[in-house]
Amino acid sequence: MIQTKRQYLPIRTVGMVAGIFCAMWAWNVEGAAQRDASPGRDKADSAIAETKTKGFEGVDFSYDVFGAPPGQDPQKIAEDVMAKDIAEKPQVLARHKKLLTERYQLECKTASGVTMTKGKPQPVGPAVHLKNGLTWDKLGQMDTEEIKSEKLFPAGFRRLPHVKHEVGGQVFPQIQIKQFPRLERFDVEFDLPDCFLPDFPPPIFLTTHPELGDVSQGEVLSADNFDRLFRGLVTPAQLDGLRMLVTQFPQEEFNATHDRKTVKPSLGVSCLDCHVNFHTTGQFHLNPDTRPQKDRLRLDTVSLRGMFNQQIHGSKRSIRSVEDFTEFEQRTAYFNGDPIRAMKKGMNIIDRVPVAHMAQMQNMIDFPPAPKLTAFGTLDRKKATPQEIKGEELFFGKARCVGCHLPPAYTDHQMHDLHLERFGAEGDGPIKTFVLRGIKDSPPYFHDGRLPTLEDSVEFFNLALELKLNREEKAALTAFLRAL
Repeated sequence: MIQTKRQYLPIRTVGMVAGIFCAMWAWNVEGAAQRDASPGRDKADSAIAETKTKGFEGVDFSYDVFGAPPGQDPQKIAEDVMAKDIAEKPQVLARHKKLLTERYQLECKTASGVTMTKGKPQPVGPAVHLKNGLTWDKLGQMDTEEIKSEKLFPAGFRRLPHVKHEVGGQVFPQIQIKQFPRLERFDVEFDLPDCFLPDFPPPIFLTTHPELGDVSQGEVLSADNFDRLFRGLVTPAQLDGLRMLVTQFPQEEFNATHDRKTVKPSLGVSCLDCHVNFHTTGQFHLNPDTRPQKDRLRLDTVSLRGMFNQQIHGSKRSIRSVEDFTEFEQRTAYFNGDPIRAMKKGMNIIDRVPVAHMAQMQNMIDFPPAPKLTAFGTLDRKKATPQEIKGEELFFGKARCVGCHLPPAYTDHQMHDLHLERFGAEGDGPIKTFVLRGIKDSPPYFHDGRLPTLEDSVEFFNLALELKLNREEKAALTAFLRAL
């Protein structure tokens, strides 16, 4: 009996398995028929076929226009993206020009004898518009709640967006593009008039050769001339660092892939394309360390002058050394803080030896001469005007500027939040204190360039810090800033 039972058990099991198999087969046949009848089947098959023949121009799941709205069609052809961007460009520029015109007086004013280091006239303001005939004197005496309730906070004191904020990316001024056409984007243009920008090309000052003054010889540093201009002035290690600083490397909008914003494939941009002659000429992009896209801050390129006197770097104070800054720029900042896109377009992982050389070269760049300052960074009262002396007293006293801007470089290496929400404006959060030494050479001002002139900057902080300065005090404070 036991043997007979053992003989029949496998037969029953096989029968059960066969029955299950037949049921599953029938279910799959019915499901396949339903799927073949679905309206999207042909489209899906066609898309897969396109992928096989067109590669990246078919269905490329790694391709996305940075900051594109949800639901964007994954089928993208580079030429179609370019054509669409070019077609939309006039509307994009017109929209942004309207915003600027509503905020600012774009016809630049100057004053006799008020110049930058090389002699270019400094823009004189305020250029920010006020509402309904309101004056700066009256606005500066108002309380925060009154300004908020009456909606009198100037539009020009609010965040300045990127020309095309939904995409962002590095944008170069036309004066630079004329000399280096490779820096032109097909989708946007630089937005501010040249009169609100630093001198081009900026002068270069070396800590090791103050007796030489400007060593740029009036040229823009590039791979074509760096050796001729600096051989014999710096050490071989520093010269090698300079070589790296003028070498182009891939960047989000400037690269050799189909996903770019230049008509022709590009080798990329160099460090000194943005920090021209170790300074700035107003280039801007969006900060890489904020999300979502709409909350990212426009960043006006900062000067590299006086890097030797700075302990932390980046608007969010997240980078602790020049070496780290150099590596961070190449690995992620060039690509909006996204290392995956950096790997796709050309991440540049630099060995620590050339990184150290690059840092050494950056640390050799000095501030411009300030003949009215002492070795401690304060005014030499035998050389300063009464107005400048009054401005210095305000800076260290009533205006409380020294609370953040300590001499000699006029920074405290800290972060501060101005809490503009008090005025009904969008806040910026904590931002690193920027260096004021040589500030006359670096318009426009604030981290996003929203303040075209030093006068606008003084009016902004008079309001934000509730200083209640009068007209004469504000003029004196501005005069002191120009002497730094």
